[in-house]
Amino acid sequence: MSKQTIHSDNAPAAIGTYSQAVKVGDLVFISGQIPLVPATMEIVDGDFVARTRQVFENLKAIAEEAGGSLSDAVKLTIFLTDLANFAAVNEVMAEYCDEPYPARAAVQVSALPKGVDVEADAILAI
Repeated sequence: MSKQTIHSDNAPAAIGTYSQAVKVGDLVFISGQIPLVPATMEIVDGDFVARTRQVFENLKAIAEEAGGSLSDAVKLTIFLTDLANFAAVNEVMAEYCDEPYPARAAVQVSALPKGVDVEADAILAI
């Protein structure tokens, strides 16, 4: 099976040796997204909820470029520097994902790229 790279100008450009997403068959593997504004490549202004919304906006843009949506997500992984923010992630996730919700893991980590406090990646089945 061949793999196809996915790139959206509506999501942050890759800042390393990776693709925004890779599609293999009906599966799309979206790389971890942090709260970067695509146009400026700067961290979005605002509080934790604003940063989490930007993460989901970035995931959404890549999902759409791949021909799907976040409704096609079957697995999300959320990385947080403070699990106390988990309830806020749930609130934002409910704005972007419909039931049945994807499988999910939430992991507390000591640090994330560019010093952000939230990152998420996704697997879609389109």
